[in-house]
Amino acid sequence: MRKLLRSRRGEAYIDLCIFVLVAMIVIAIALRVYPVYVTKQQLDTFATELAREAEIAGMIGSETDRRAETLRASTGIDPTISWSTSGRIQLNEEFEVECTIQTNIGLFDGFGSYPVTLRARASGRSEVYWK
Repeated sequence: MRKLLRSRRGEAYIDLCIFVLVAMIVIAIALRVYPVYVTKQQLDTFATELAREAEIAGMIGSETDRRAETLRASTGIDPTISWSTSGRIQLNEEFEVECTIQTNIGLFDGFGSYPVTLRARASGRSEVYWK
């Protein structure tokens, strides 16, 4: 072991340079991919909040549209929203909301850009009885 440490051939220097290069590439990729995870988390929250609003209101309409605009302003994302039903939802009737957004993953903006579609689904049951 001592003989290896006292060796001055420079092999460890090359290994260290390669290790640092690979470590920087891994960190650069992680910094480009991490915002996609944050966007996915925001999209899940967006869908859950919309579903809860529809549960409380008992309908899909102006209340859910207002809540969607509030969520768009607070999160900064603008997903495409699709509902399994529309209008009034009777007590204990199930519904589903799906939010979709497209984002890019890539090391550089123009080169190596990969579009990824993120989807978030939430379901619920109405809490309002309509006569």
